[in-house]
Amino acid sequence: MMERGLVRFLFLILAVAICGAASVFQPISDSHRSAALDVFVPVDGSYKSLEEAYEALKTLEILGIDKKSDLSSATCENVVKVLPLSSSTLKDALYALSVNGILKCKSGEDVPKDIVSKLQTGVKEAKLLLDFYYSVRGLVLVKEQFSGTDISLGDAEAVFRSIKALSQSDGKWRYSPNNPESSTFAAGLAFETLAGVISLAPSEIDHSLIQTLKTGITKLFDSIQKYDDGTFYFDESEGPISTTASVIRGLKSFAASESTGLNLPGEKIVGLAKFFLGVGIPGEAKDFFNQIDALTCLEDNRFSVPLILSLPSSVISLTKKEPLKVKVSTVLGSKAPALSVKLAQALSSGSKGSSVINNQELKFDAESATYFLESFPKNFDVGKYTFVFEILLDESANEKAYITEAQTKVPIAATGAITIENAEIAVLDSDVGSVESQKKLDLTKDEAVSLSANHLQKLRLSFQLTTPIGHVFKPHQAFLKLKHESQVEHIFLVKTSGKKSELFLDFLGLVEKLYYLSGKYEIQLTIGDASMENSLLSNIGHIELDLPERPEKAARPPLQPTDPYSRYVPKAEISHIFRIPEKLPAKQISLVFLGLIVLPFIGFLIGLTRLGVNIKSFPSSVGAATSALLFHGGIGAVLLLYVLFWVKAIGSVHDSKGTVFAGSVSVVRRTQNTVSPRSSIEQAEICLKDIYSSL
Repeated sequence: MMERGLVRFLFLILAVAICGAASVFQPISDSHRSAALDVFVPVDGSYKSLEEAYEALKTLEILGIDKKSDLSSATCENVVKVLPLSSSTLKDALYALSVNGILKCKSGEDVPKDIVSKLQTGVKEAKLLLDFYYSVRGLVLVKEQFSGTDISLGDAEAVFRSIKALSQSDGKWRYSPNNPESSTFAAGLAFETLAGVISLAPSEIDHSLIQTLKTGITKLFDSIQKYDDGTFYFDESEGPISTTASVIRGLKSFAASESTGLNLPGEKIVGLAKFFLGVGIPGEAKDFFNQIDALTCLEDNRFSVPLILSLPSSVISLTKKEPLKVKVSTVLGSKAPALSVKLAQALSSGSKGSSVINNQELKFDAESATYFLESFPKNFDVGKYTFVFEILLDESANEKAYITEAQTKVPIAATGAITIENAEIAVLDSDVGSVESQKKLDLTKDEAVSLSANHLQKLRLSFQLTTPIGHVFKPHQAFLKLKHESQVEHIFLVKTSGKKSELFLDFLGLVEKLYYLSGKYEIQLTIGDASMENSLLSNIGHIELDLPERPEKAARPPLQPTDPYSRYVPKAEISHIFRIPEKLPAKQISLVFLGLIVLPFIGFLIGLTRLGVNIKSFPSSVGAATSALLFHGGIGAVLLLYVLFWVKAIGSVHDSKGTVFAGSVSVVRRTQNTVSPRSSIEQAEICLKDIYSSL
């Protein structure tokens, strides 16, 4: 059961790899909305900076997630602190106004005069592109948020020329007049800034300056980069997401402020949209914001709105007779205008240039906003295809300038149940090729076939695979596995030739590969393909092989890998052998015996007093008496050691009759050699043990 589950899992991986490797783009969906809540997580109800707060609030607002009530209190406190302060930086002022535009912390006519004065001064004194950007964009936000505020640039054209002086001939811009290095990211900032200058100008800017700027935009698009799947992007040190988003924001702002509009190549605009959709779900908050903000600019602009063709599923099951479904929407998933979708071609990967379907118009379902093809032609078979779609806009019904690709190519995988027929396994004689034993197989279930062969025979396995319309099917992978009793495995590929898939194993030529291992081999067949809905892993049975003895110089079978989790298996219990404890008397008897030993010593002391021995000088205090006893006891122990030594040297032993014999000279020699003057204390203890044991 586990092996069959593994086959299904491998089939799923193959299908995802084949269909996911091509360019299938989906608009923003609920997955982005759920991911945004994990990416933009405030700390204690607020964000580290007003810039992070603006990016989070802007992204959540675009995705339709209402978090203003949770963030407005702490964030508005920061906004109210920054706006009145004349010491605030231009960057802080800009993002404070940006957050204020979302949360409405300060509104109406209560405009902070200090911040307006600071922004106007910033425009006059600016030399760097970023200073122009923060000051001009800040003034634009003040004009939008505070009604009745008359903010205009007195010498707007001079400011425009000062900013334009930072442009380069290739369409890129510099951050500083003293820095010759140009940047595409800076170009996006410049477009936004110039758009703000145009909106704040009391009169129209010189048209020649506007035209020169449009020429620079056209040149900037000449440096755009492209992937093979039709996606376009700008790339620099800031990264492709940030750089491309900066350019798109600038283009949207400039197109909104300029009345004549921009004429940008539609193919590249669609390619920019596909680039951001192809990113997936970014893990970084900055990239997430740039992706959503850039797609919003493409969704709502005055130059062109790209439409994206997407498929709910790029896998079609012929067994279930699933229809082909297609959706056309904007990048944020909004409904597309009136249009028609046509399947121009359905190119099979196995054929050269031949199309299975030609110029088939799809029907439209208004409820699901889906275009679908109900049925496929009879010659449509399983396999991998490239569907070529064409979108035809009803331009009379569109107010916006929608654009699409001329042709959208989408990879499609058609799957179905493959018929398995004429499966058999046989053992053949090597000389004449006659069949010695043959078994019919049902590969849809496990078999219990039992075969036997020697090294002079062959094994043949054959079967036929056909598609739902009767064509020969060549699977992506088909292999036979022989597994020996010792767990040594051998894999052999099954090749398809003509209408039959067949495998011959000549054991005479395989003895070395089989390591001359005779015995029982389990037989297992695996057939799998991304287009095959009934991929299988079938246990056929076993074969007993009788192979020659292994020569001395022949290769030995490799060591089989051990289970990595075996190291965590409980170890065998360690049993220790201890000396059997000796039998001891009861505790009460031992105490009585101790008392009997102490009594003679007490009697000895009493006897000394009776004999008149002078012991008046013996110390009477506890400390001095203890020291004296230890001193005399140590001397007595040394004397006792000598006594025991000489008792062993001249001691007697008793024979079985009890006769006493004097110690021999050899005993004395042995004893003297045992305890020499140079012997250690440990050797003396050993000698004493020998003495005690012989007594």
